[in-house]
Amino acid sequence: MELDKQRFLDELARLVNIDSVSSEPEGAGKIAAFMKDKYKSLGWLVEEVSLAPSIGPCLRIVNREAEKYDVLLLAHMDTVFPLGTAAKRPFRIEGNRAYGPGVIDCKAGLLSGFYALANLQERGALADAAVCVFLNSDHEGISSRYSAAYSTNLARKSRYVLALEAGRANGNLVYKRKGIARYHINIKGVAAHAGVDYQTGRNAVEELAHWIIALQAATDLSKETTVNVGKVWGGTGISAVPGQAGAAVDVRYYDAAESERVAGLMRSLQAHPHVEGTLAEVEGGITRPPMLPTEKTMALCRSIDDIGQEIGVEFGWMASGGGSDGSFAAAAGTPTIDGLGPVGGGAHSENEYLEIDTIIPRYELLCRIIQHIICIK
Repeated sequence: MELDKQRFLDELARLVNIDSVSSEPEGAGKIAAFMKDKYKSLGWLVEEVSLAPSIGPCLRIVNREAEKYDVLLLAHMDTVFPLGTAAKRPFRIEGNRAYGPGVIDCKAGLLSGFYALANLQERGALADAAVCVFLNSDHEGISSRYSAAYSTNLARKSRYVLALEAGRANGNLVYKRKGIARYHINIKGVAAHAGVDYQTGRNAVEELAHWIIALQAATDLSKETTVNVGKVWGGTGISAVPGQAGAAVDVRYYDAAESERVAGLMRSLQAHPHVEGTLAEVEGGITRPPMLPTEKTMALCRSIDDIGQEIGVEFGWMASGGGSDGSFAAAAGTPTIDGLGPVGGGAHSENEYLEIDTIIPRYELLCRIIQHIICIK
């Protein structure tokens, strides 16, 4: 089955024009139903996996049941965009680019993975292979909270994992990603009238300010560790000593010791408040481990370089600070490559775009990579 680019674009338009925000299961359910029908048309076994009522169904798809898989393909069916986004800015094409919510993150990847496997099956390349595809509905915003354990278990049963997130805007593939930790800090103080009872108050915002300065200072760019206090709140009015304050904190890291260093700093701040009479509560932790390459990962990278040169597809390799379900697979010890979807950029923004002329070359690259993996025994 050679790839019909116009058919691909028509189906992509259909997927993009369905709102599938993670928190609304109906839309992701429609995407799941579409992908289920596509794979069933190949005779593959499709299992709907219901992991939580607040998200759409996830799909485990196999060409045959097996104890071990040669390759596991990962992609997500949800987007970050709220209901109504697709109606406001539906799928459109301008020149060589296609636009729309989720066009590259990750709806083009969903289709690319399907058509690559359909091609390989038609040519008999999967006759002796066991392939699994896992599509989840809780990737965006909630870091695959419900599906992480399930996909990690599939990765442990697989020799290699390919994640179908978009190729980077410069065409690069991804071999390494930072881990992510998220924290919510809540400071409880004592509210009081700023003019009449100032001395009886315990200023939660003042205490939070000490946390903010200490946490921002915990960034260590020499180790590529970043700590970002991205959201703060507190107080009720200018004439009141604020009794409550809070913040949301994002931590990105490669070294697990760095994650523990930042967590230790928060424990120290919690145990030793700067403003007497305030109390801090901290919730959160690691949401995605780092995706770190093994020797087998790097060997696969070199093979992919050879494949790219052979078929004339140009790309490089890069590390990424963004999250991916490939991180769970890599943490399970399975060699993992990411960024294998078509090329694009602007994810999570109104300017998200797909480079149309990369659809077929990246599909051909994916076909060859899967075929190569199947031959590695």
